[in-house]
Amino acid sequence: MNESKTFEVKGMHCASCASIIEKTLKKIEGVESIEINPGTEKAKISFDLSKTNPEILSKHIEPLGYSLIIPTASTAESMSMSLDKHAKHLGFSQTKNEKIIELKDMKNKLLSLIPIVIISVFVMGFDILAQFKLIPEIPYFWSEFFHYLLPVLATYTLFVVGKPYLLGLYRFLRTGYANMDTLIGLGTLVAFIYSFVISAFEESLSSFINVNQSYYDVVIVVIAFITLGKYLETRSKIKTGDAIEKLLNLQAKTALIIRDGKEIEILIDQVVHGDLIIVKPGSSIPVDGIVVGGTSYIDESMISGEPMPVQKNIDDTVVAGTINTTGSFTFKATKVGSETMLAHIIKMVEEAQGSKAPIQALADKISSIFVPVVLILSFLALGLWLLIGTQYFEFSQALSYGLVSFVSILVIACPCALGLATPTAIIVGVGRGAREGILIKDASTLQKLGSVDVVVVDKTGTLTRGKPELISINNFSNSNNNELVSILATLENKSEHPIAHSVMNYAKEKNIKIKDISNFEIIKGKGLKGLIDGIEYFAGNTKIIKDLNLSFDTTLIEKETLEGKTPVILVTKEKVLGVVMVADAIKVEAIEAIKNLHKLNIKVVMLTGDNKNTAEYIAKQIGIDEIVAEVMPEDKLNKIKELQSKGYVVAMAGDGVNDAPALAQADVGIAMATGTDVAIESAGITLLHGDISKLVKAISLSKIIMRGIKQNLFWAFIYNIVGIPLAGGLFFPIFGWLLSPVFAGFAMAMSSVSVVGNSLRIKSKKL
Repeated sequence: MNESKTFEVKGMHCASCASIIEKTLKKIEGVESIEINPGTEKAKISFDLSKTNPEILSKHIEPLGYSLIIPTASTAESMSMSLDKHAKHLGFSQTKNEKIIELKDMKNKLLSLIPIVIISVFVMGFDILAQFKLIPEIPYFWSEFFHYLLPVLATYTLFVVGKPYLLGLYRFLRTGYANMDTLIGLGTLVAFIYSFVISAFEESLSSFINVNQSYYDVVIVVIAFITLGKYLETRSKIKTGDAIEKLLNLQAKTALIIRDGKEIEILIDQVVHGDLIIVKPGSSIPVDGIVVGGTSYIDESMISGEPMPVQKNIDDTVVAGTINTTGSFTFKATKVGSETMLAHIIKMVEEAQGSKAPIQALADKISSIFVPVVLILSFLALGLWLLIGTQYFEFSQALSYGLVSFVSILVIACPCALGLATPTAIIVGVGRGAREGILIKDASTLQKLGSVDVVVVDKTGTLTRGKPELISINNFSNSNNNELVSILATLENKSEHPIAHSVMNYAKEKNIKIKDISNFEIIKGKGLKGLIDGIEYFAGNTKIIKDLNLSFDTTLIEKETLEGKTPVILVTKEKVLGVVMVADAIKVEAIEAIKNLHKLNIKVVMLTGDNKNTAEYIAKQIGIDEIVAEVMPEDKLNKIKELQSKGYVVAMAGDGVNDAPALAQADVGIAMATGTDVAIESAGITLLHGDISKLVKAISLSKIIMRGIKQNLFWAFIYNIVGIPLAGGLFFPIFGWLLSPVFAGFAMAMSSVSVVGNSLRIKSKKL
């Protein structure tokens, strides 16, 4: 039986770590596939449970310094628990807590290094300035004092603060697998041993080695810089998870329910289907449900991105995590725990943040071979300095240059920045999207969305509201509009027709009262009639007018009918009282959304099963480029294929039901989620509340994220393309440039920090 699970990986810090873990686990029998993300420090593993299990998988990578964090019974409980347990179940708080502990440990080590680094930099700076005769040489007493003090300080720095790097070197010697820690460990240990040998055998080595040149200060400052870089990187990576943390904070801890006629407060994990829950002003809604009593306005901004509170009446749905702003109401729980929309959103955001974009493949490929290549280059640089350098310099000088190059290459070569370039941008971007009501299924979809040049939209539910609404009233009576609608709504109240619902909804919104009616009758194919306040009224289509032989100019009706509107005529036996027009109203935001898509040079095509006249009228109002009307679902599919055959990258936005074949065929399928029951996993992108304007934001977000990724990859490559030759001494014969390991350490630390920092900028970008 195949299972696919996501595990946190303890000990993984860089892309080379991810490559080692992936290669090791792929060799295990029963492992079908594995996807590792160094940004989230998680591994998604698909495996055959009859051949292997998580414990076996973890044991295979433990000798390499890594382990899978396997959820126990206490962390696999229902998602309807308290906030802390809920977060732990999702694997978020566990990750964050470990990061915070790791951060505190790094901070303590950094604080202990501050006085040591100050002393080292003072000695290093004094020597450099003295060489250029800018200041006198350090007095003999202090020279001897620092001569014996620096080895002690370097020993603490390397074997206490630098222990992780030495362990990385140890595991490399034991298993043959090298990562970033291996490079740092090897470079600093070689510098330390060389310096220690000089200190221990100073007199006997003085004849052929420059015993005045030691590298204790290099060991200290390099490890300090790298530890500082990891501290800043870890602190920044915690911030990338803000989106999930904010979503988790929406989860209520308790619920006020009615049981046995009494109000009692219970923990969230004790709520069951059918419970009647009371929500008071300012309270967070604990689970999904349907309002059964009362009315209020709900702030849904954290889930949908909509700033305005939404009115909720009886039979309306409410969603877990949203905030009640004004009145009190009661609702019936329909979805609890992992069934709630909030839980689905958190799960979807986590999975998207952990997925890989195609653009990451290049970085992964380079990172997998990077460390072995760097090891070879560092030894090659040392060998060339000893082989060729000795022809131009004394052996002691060539050896000194060779050691500087050897250590500098190992230190500056940083696959961490390469590995973090893509995932950090995706983590921040997906979280930003979730806050705007844009749910992204995976990074691959996100990348494709940025290159879309045609957007295909369905009419009903995408550009229009998807249900008939009363949009205009033509009053020919002596009564006001409200009186006219009151009579019409009284007649329609007895009907189940969708048009009747639109009249009733209008009356409800305007607080128009329904009258008493008698002798109600449905006139098949024409309308209905009834006795109200002693007068017989008729409501229906134009056939009603003809049957009653009433004179009426139908020109207006015919014109508006061509625009896709449906007339409802209210008459008595004597005259026509009024005509109301019912239509599927255009969404207010649709016109602006299409304009903005055009600004992005994106062509918009409307596919609809509706008649051509209605489609053309709506397309003209909104500004659609191309219309394909009166089509079946399979015709929509063929149109998508036709556009793709012309070389277009096509995004299809629809309701996810009738448009399923076309959504699947499109390069990017976009579901317009208008309710809590929609399966938000069904499309690559889901726009909450069916808001077409969010489509523009989604495309802009994709472009911003892809731009950020490309910037990250550029800087990550530049650091190494320029840094490694400079560190190796390639420019020494021409310009006399040789990179100090201290500056190499600083550059290495800053490369990862700059990549994460650049990704965090996505949070503040305007969509």
